[in-house]
Amino acid sequence: MWLAAPTDLKLLPYDVHIWRIDLERPEPELQALEATLSSDEIARARRFYFQQHQQRFIAGRGILRAILGRYLGVEPQAVRFEYEPRGKPVLGDTYIHSGLSFNLSHSQDLAVCAVSINRIIGVDIEYIRSVSDVEALAKRFFSPREYAVVRSLPPQQQQKVFFRYWTCKEAYLKATGVGLVQLEQVEISLTPEEPAKLTTDEQWSLIELLPADNYVGAVAVEGFELDLKCWQY
Repeated sequence: MWLAAPTDLKLLPYDVHIWRIDLERPEPELQALEATLSSDEIARARRFYFQQHQQRFIAGRGILRAILGRYLGVEPQAVRFEYEPRGKPVLGDTYIHSGLSFNLSHSQDLAVCAVSINRIIGVDIEYIRSVSDVEALAKRFFSPREYAVVRSLPPQQQQKVFFRYWTCKEAYLKATGVGLVQLEQVEISLTPEEPAKLTTDEQWSLIELLPADNYVGAVAVEGFELDLKCWQY
């Protein structure tokens, strides 16, 4: 599923490109990636207490710049970002009219970057970890119908289904720039056997991802007729 990207990378109107990024990078590569970051990104990296978290942020932002630079035909350090009110990065400066839309998500040592053109996009991944109060969290953040699905499952299935709901909701909320404050207002239809569908907004496509073992993910894209391609960075 995750292939090497072609050298002549093209993004057509129906294309949705998903990049899988390993955030554990050797020190020389991290230094090269850090050299492409802006001063505010470097300051943000320094605010992480643990060095591992600093390095993952540098790897994620540096590789995001490298990926976007390939589409824009510029060096990674030339990419300029602006930030929406809730912190979502978007292309700024001379690239604001390029039509390129992107979103980045990371969990543990893995990240995914979603890219499209002339349509809004959001992506989320989560490492499936043990959540002791999964039913209580589902009751708080999910719709009554979603909570009923989680509650009906045996414990070994609850965790994965909970994170499937979570990534689907967050992908849509990240795309729209709303943030997690409206998590319970986004309703998803899914079962352990059936793929997810966004029921609160029929003008959007929702695609679930399997980035790696013990990970789940989702990408939300405005519109339909998508051609999904998954690249390994």
